[in-house]
Parts: sequence; C-alpha cells; structure tokens
Amino acid sequence: MVKIAVVGTGANGAGIGADMARAGLDVTFIEQWPAHVEAIRERGIEVRLPDRTEVTEVPAFHLCEVATLREPFDIIFLGVKAYDTRWAAELIKPLLKPDSLVVGLQNGMSIDDIADVVGVERTIGAVIELASNMWEPGITTRQNPPEETWFAVGGLTPSAQARAHEVAEVLGHAGTVEVSDDIRSSKWMKLVVNAAELVPSAILGLELNTAAEVPGMHDFMLACGKEAVRAAAASGSSIRPIFGMTAENVNDPDAFAEQLFHVVLTTFSLPDTKTTSLQDWLKGRRSEVAEINGRVVAELEAVGADAPLNRLVVELAARVEAGELAPAPENIELLLQPV
Repeated sequence: MVKIAVVGTGANGAGIGADMARAGLDVTFIEQWPAHVEAIRERGIEVRLPDRTEVTEVPAFHLCEVATLREPFDIIFLGVKAYDTRWAAELIKPLLKPDSLVVGLQNGMSIDDIADVVGVERTIGAVIELASNMWEPGITTRQNPPEETWFAVGGLTPSAQARAHEVAEVLGHAGTVEVSDDIRSSKWMKLVVNAAELVPSAILGLELNTAAEVPGMHDFMLACGKEAVRAAAASGSSIRPIFGMTAENVNDPDAFAEQLFHVVLTTFSLPDTKTTSLQDWLKGRRSEVAEINGRVVAELEAVGADAPLNRLVVELAARVEAGELAPAPENIELLLQPV
C-alpha cells in the first residue's frame, strides 16, 4: 500500500488527509501545533462538512518526533503555509525514497522551493480550490465537501509529469482532480485569484463575499487580479482554465481574470467564508502576502512594469502585521486612495 504523509494538517490539510484515510489509505499526519496533535491522538480528526460530521482516526506526530520515524513515505503532501515550504521540505527529505513524490498543496509558487530541496523529479505541483477553517485543535470546518472540491496536479519535467496520475489517484478521494499539462501556468492562474481575494478582503476584516459587496471593493479586487494576470505573462506562464472552466476567455487577460474571480465568488465561497489570510490575522499569524501580492509586484518590476494596487495591498498588510493598522471595513478608504 502507498504510504502517505500530510505535513501541515491545518484547515485544508486535515480535511484532505482525513478523506484519504477514510478511503483506507495509509496516511500519517505531521503537525506543528502541539494541541492539535494531542487532540487528534485523543479523539481523531473531526471534519465538519455542510451536511455531515466525520471523525477519523489517523496517526499524528509532532514536528519534534519526525526524527524518530524510520519508514519512508511514498507520497508527501505539504499543507504548510507557502513561507514555511522550504523548512518543511527539508524536514521530510530524510523520509523520502529515491522515487518518492512531494506535493505542494499550497498557495503561491512554492513548487520551486520544493524542487530546490527534494529535486525536480520528485516534485509535483498542485492547485487547490477548497474553503475551510480551523479554530479549535482537532476540528476542521470544511465548507466545500469532496464533491465540490477541485484540484489540479502536474510535474515540472516529463518524468515527473508521467507520475502525476499517481497523485491524482490518491487525491481523488478528496475531490475532483485534473492532471495539468502546464502546472506552473495553472498555479499562476490560482495566484491571480488569490491576489484578488485573500489579503484585500482581509484588510477590511470581512468575509470574502461581504468584502466584495463594499462599494468600490469588487473593482479594486478585480484590478489586483488583472495585474496578476500580467505578472503571470511576464513570468512566461500562459493563461489557462482552472476550476473546470472553459477556455473561452484565454485570449483576453482582463476578461479571464474577471471570469476567474466570478467563479470563486459564486461557486467556492459561502456567505461566511473567511479567507486564509484573515484567518491567519485573527490567529495572530502573518499572511502569505509576500508570496502572493508581493510575487505579482516582483514579477512586473523584473520587466520594468508596475503593479500599484498589489503594491498597496503589500504595504497595508505590512502595517496590519506590524500592529499599526487593524483589519476593519474603514480601511476601504486606504485601498481606494489614489495610487
């Protein structure tokens, strides 16, 4: 049987790992939140879905216990924050076989950090569309059940790409999985959505859909996404459908960004959906703004272009994380100021 580990079992990682474990796969959780590990050991992982609650027993280990593990894993899913990718990949590197695969279930372009640590032939990139939250140890509230969850997976080399179906097979227990023939571009398309939604809405301290209804905010968020599409092109990536979309707008970057944003707001978000960035701030953690909006700014700067709205998001997020600014609806005035 394929031996699987999920490193980083927060809101999304826990739900995905539980789905695989419930399907009878050999799954191990590796987690940095001590209370979460102890709760899973005591009660199992509880996944609260819109229409049901599932409790699954799964072995869970603290980070400090990884060095005691001896049997290597065949597939390792990284569910840590994008900025934690490199150390997490180093942590599990001793538990890899020569033909093991490491899959980044993360926002941003963490695929490059993974490949740099474990090697490009063992790296599989992934795009994930799933809304979850976690406020208590041992419990994740998953707003999109497996039948409404979407993934894309793919490798960076022909040999890694040939093995993407192995990941798709096990990940298919958690949602619909497509094998992308250009995973870098697919991940950039997800970054386009993330740049529009995650941190901008968090700056207002509001749920995603509520933030999008604030006068002027929808247009601001969409403009961030349009800057991100241009950054994707500047990086050498192409516009391509994700989330099961059609290819009707791939020749119109602005229209495609708008279509992407619309799909997320109408298909994958509920009225009470808080973005991962807002959840991070409510927990006192930093967001992935550098890996998302900051990446947009950096890619366009590299070709002599500017991303003024994404740069403003980065600047305001820095003030929030420094304790100088509280997330609040009144911050709309800061977002809509002349740039």
